[in-house]
Amino acid sequence: MSRVFVPPSDAFPLTFAPKASDIDANGHVNNVVYLGWAQDLAIAHWEAWASPEERAPWSWVARRHEIDYRRELLPDEIATGYTWVGELKGPRFERYVRIDGPDGEMCAQSRTDWVLIDIAAKRPARVLPWMVERFTPKG
Repeated sequence: MSRVFVPPSDAFPLTFAPKASDIDANGHVNNVVYLGWAQDLAIAHWEAWASPEERAPWSWVARRHEIDYRRELLPDEIATGYTWVGELKGPRFERYVRIDGPDGEMCAQSRTDWVLIDIAAKRPARVLPWMVERFTPKG
């Protein structure tokens, strides 16, 4: 990845305040923390936009992560993360995450391939039309 992702207007937002344990020996948020935040964003988005009944038969697993780091996030800074889905590929959805510092500058961004799992069958399943409609950005 080399281009900066621009969240659509309806991207799902979440804020993050670094904990002391998130800060590494260099005095800023550790790189692996961003991956955790990306997962937190994906889960929060799924839980906010799909009811417990809709979510019950399904789970998501990460197949691949790509992360770019651009700007350090310092201990006293609040970050805002944005997530949205991209291209659908059968049982896979691309999910984008961008995490910005309080100045609006991108600290990190990621693209993840998530695979939909049918919990009962324990197998990948095609992403359902209601999921595509609900989670595909409109703006």
